[in-house]
Amino acid sequence: MEYLGTDRNGQCLLNIYVQPKASKNKIVGLHGEELKVATTAPPVDGKANKAIIAFLAKFFGLSKSTITLIRGQHSRHKQLSLAGITADEAREMIENP
Repeated sequence: MEYLGTDRNGQCLLNIYVQPKASKNKIVGLHGEELKVATTAPPVDGKANKAIIAFLAKFFGLSKSTITLIRGQHSRHKQLSLAGITADEAREMIENP
């Protein structure tokens, strides 16, 4: 498993590992086979999920509504679907910010 992929419908899939209650929102780097993303939000009442979606939307230049949490609602290991961007475009933006 790699941190970026494509589903059957051509949507970009992003596998992340979340670090809640960090000092700032940022992409930290790879954590095993996932992309580690830090957020200042606590892992309570979905706050970290909302913060991660908002951060990634801004990072990739997408609207929040184009990012869907597929798996990991209550876990640090999450999979998100990103509409409007290819896996290659996302990889380029992550690796060359």
